[in-house]
Amino acid sequence: MADDLPTEFDVVILGTGLPESIIAAACSRIGQRVLHLDARNYYGGNWASFTFSGLQTWIEDCKKDDVTGEEAEPGIGQILASEKSICLSRRNRTVRNIEVFCSSSSEDTDDVKEAGALCVDPEVLTTSSAELPAEPQPQESSSSGINQGTITPDPEETNDPENAGPEEPEGNDHESSETLSTSGPETCDATETEPTAAQTCQPEPGKAVTYSQILKEGRRFNIDLVSKFLYSRGMLINLLIKSNVSRYTEFKNITRILTYYDGKIEQVPCSRADVFTSKQLSMVEKRTLMKFLTFCADFEQHPEEYQDHTESTFAEFLKLKRLTPSLQHFVLCSIAMASTTTKTVDGLKATQHFLRCLGCYGNTPFLFPMYGLGELPQCFCRMCAVFGGIYCLQHSLRYLVVDEESNRCKAVIDSRGKRISCDYVVLEDGYLSHDVCANVSYKQMSRAVLITDRSILRAESDQQISVLTVPPEAEGQHPISVTELCSSTMTCMKDTYLVHLTCSSSKTTAREDLEPVVQKLFTLDADPDKDCEGETAEKPRVLWALYFNMRDSSAVERQSYAGLPANVYVCSGPDPSFGNDHAIRQAENIFHGLYPTEEFCPPAPNPEDIIYESDCPPQDSGESSAVQIESKEETSPESEKGAEIVGDAEEPETE
Repeated sequence: MADDLPTEFDVVILGTGLPESIIAAACSRIGQRVLHLDARNYYGGNWASFTFSGLQTWIEDCKKDDVTGEEAEPGIGQILASEKSICLSRRNRTVRNIEVFCSSSSEDTDDVKEAGALCVDPEVLTTSSAELPAEPQPQESSSSGINQGTITPDPEETNDPENAGPEEPEGNDHESSETLSTSGPETCDATETEPTAAQTCQPEPGKAVTYSQILKEGRRFNIDLVSKFLYSRGMLINLLIKSNVSRYTEFKNITRILTYYDGKIEQVPCSRADVFTSKQLSMVEKRTLMKFLTFCADFEQHPEEYQDHTESTFAEFLKLKRLTPSLQHFVLCSIAMASTTTKTVDGLKATQHFLRCLGCYGNTPFLFPMYGLGELPQCFCRMCAVFGGIYCLQHSLRYLVVDEESNRCKAVIDSRGKRISCDYVVLEDGYLSHDVCANVSYKQMSRAVLITDRSILRAESDQQISVLTVPPEAEGQHPISVTELCSSTMTCMKDTYLVHLTCSSSKTTAREDLEPVVQKLFTLDADPDKDCEGETAEKPRVLWALYFNMRDSSAVERQSYAGLPANVYVCSGPDPSFGNDHAIRQAENIFHGLYPTEEFCPPAPNPEDIIYESDCPPQDSGESSAVQIESKEETSPESEKGAEIVGDAEEPETE
């Protein structure tokens, strides 16, 4: 409980989004005392993933009226005369304009309940404490475990019972499978078992999926609030490998990259083999494309090819290279994933990065985490907990206590009125009050989540993971990223697909931004038995749709926030870009602002490098034996593959 919390920490972090979780892991790893809080009852913040019923709860919570913080709070009397306070917001209000539509047959859903759902005691939901996410067990080789460039888990690690971690709080339940173990939270007790395939309500072949079936199979959904992929040699994958956090989750390779051109969806050839086997390109186009991609792979070595075009756009540069209109579209929208305003050098760098990531783990340069992107913040939270970080969900901060003489934050007062001393504070920007953000101008991004009955481009296999970029129709609009996930990613039930659409907002609501594209790619007809003709018959049917706007604070400079002390750092929420580079750079910059001389997320030690005091000669001090984690000077062969963390190195301390 809150009364049992220590009164002194090195770093207090509010918010469990991806950048905050990375900072928490980095600080805990170097031995700092970390208190990690979140007012929500789940990990991830705006980076979280939800089951279908969990998403309904999230929607209702977002629609609640905001709570003002004007009334007196517990602990306000602990602020001294030489101190001043900065009030924080009670609720994180970064989502708005939520609209939900159901095109599927609803039948009678009054008595329909989610299969395997637990009845939670209301007293449990009001507690301020939460256990850490459980460390995942290894999964079968069809999903790739990333560890220093390998795609299969360590066989020794798969049978190590010491690698099992504590269980995780309510909020994001995963499917329990014989072949794929959960890599995230669990709400089932040890005595409970997941319903079998015969007990669940799987749709019959050829029969339309109904809303009641979606409700019953709600635990098989893991719906992300943000939609991103990971470049196989991107900053996040490199950080996961370096820190050895990759052992906490597994990934699947994106199977295909699609493009929307001339009113049709086509598959983009990525590798050399794909280019020369493609039936949509002529032989001349194939040679032209291969020549251009070869140039992009090491364009720095040929400055004479582009130095006169640095001020022009990448789209104009592609025309000068005499690429046909279809090749220009493929390169701009599906390889570089750039806009019409992207400069030439930026487009060349994006294309080069795409090519360097090809073939690392599969035929495309992208990876997707099993059970959704909400796994990634939890992975870093596990890392923090192993090294002593303390976690409290449904527990927030009310005040920053600032010393007037030094203008530094010396303490915080939490939602229970307890004063906690600290050296640094890291906040998610959504918890800042209106007064602090009065001069900030925020952008918005538009999001849509669809549950559909089939893929947008049919193939021999129904387990395709696809990414598609739809170019803007008019000037001033933004390209729309579309990702389609199949059931093998553990994000949706069998015979359905989970589709995410994302773009920077240019209109008032997300629905206005995204619905035109939804109507192009899908059919919204609620009657599956109705006869359709032409393109409509080939389009997937939308069973359920959610639209919402989310704040984009990625471009806000720190000095825009009024009155914050120098030792208080602000993390932005998700941005609409395709990757996670902004979050990684932000986390690293904030960490180096806290501890300039320390290494950012160093590798965790190998199991044989962990030395326990019980194995050391007895000392005369008589102190109780505590676990010490030290690194041996000699290097073992295993250490070259990346460090390992044993589960009993230090039991995570939770409140």
